[in-house]
Amino acid sequence: MTPTRRQVLAATAMLAAATELRADPPRSDSKPPPFKLGLVTYNTAAQWDLSTILKVCKAVGIAAVECRTTHKHGVEPTLSADQRAEVRKRFADSGVVFWGCGSVCEFHASDAEVVKKNVETCKQFVELVHDLGGTGVKVRPNGLPKGVAVEKTLEQIGKSLAVCGAAAERFGVEIWVEVHGAGTQEPANMKTIMDHCGHKSVGVTWNSNATDVKDGSVKAAFDLLKPWIKSCHINDLYKEHSATGPYPYRELFRLLRELQYDRYTLIEVGRTPPDVATGEEFLRYYKALWTELAKG
Repeated sequence: MTPTRRQVLAATAMLAAATELRADPPRSDSKPPPFKLGLVTYNTAAQWDLSTILKVCKAVGIAAVECRTTHKHGVEPTLSADQRAEVRKRFADSGVVFWGCGSVCEFHASDAEVVKKNVETCKQFVELVHDLGGTGVKVRPNGLPKGVAVEKTLEQIGKSLAVCGAAAERFGVEIWVEVHGAGTQEPANMKTIMDHCGHKSVGVTWNSNATDVKDGSVKAAFDLLKPWIKSCHINDLYKEHSATGPYPYRELFRLLRELQYDRYTLIEVGRTPPDVATGEEFLRYYKALWTELAKG
């Protein structure tokens, strides 16, 4: 008999939870975490309109949403003042927090005009997030250009982020630099970027990358970046990377507790469900496993 999607999802979640429990049991004094579960619309909700996103998040108990650009929800800088007011009201009425916008602004290009254009686009997202009552704009580096010294690129990214941070500060908004991109996602390189930036309104989005893991632990990478952690993306909670094995989410959540991180860990997975019902079911199983692992 061919198993249903429900059975497959349930089996996957239970197997992952059982594996984690055997390998790294929770503390006996476990308390609810200070952080909550959120959702990046990439990719689970990429094809859902805003009404569907809010309805599903409310039903599942997902606390906040980061609206990634180019998705069907349409939360973009092109929204008019009236449209922005309507989006803000819809979030407020739903009880789901508008966490911010997931832009694709990036500052690593060797062409200065490309970098300048990305800075200006970031400023547009800053104004949008302010108007919608959100907290921050996610940006990213996306690699290291060939033929350019790594240190030069890291400095360029950092100084560009400082410009974005100054714009964000004027609007009471933050900039979150996703730990992202070949080379740039290396924790040591991200620390260098943040050292060059040096602006209080700019922090990082922890991105749960395989490159965080050394000898089965993320502590060394976490310790490098913890002064700047303002947001957090999490992916498949059961996922194993060929080089590092399973990502140690229970340890990550413990470290976030110790940091007294009281914001959101946001689901960002690489698959788009075939329909809303399947997506909602996936999110329910995801939350159940997250709840167990987040006990720390």
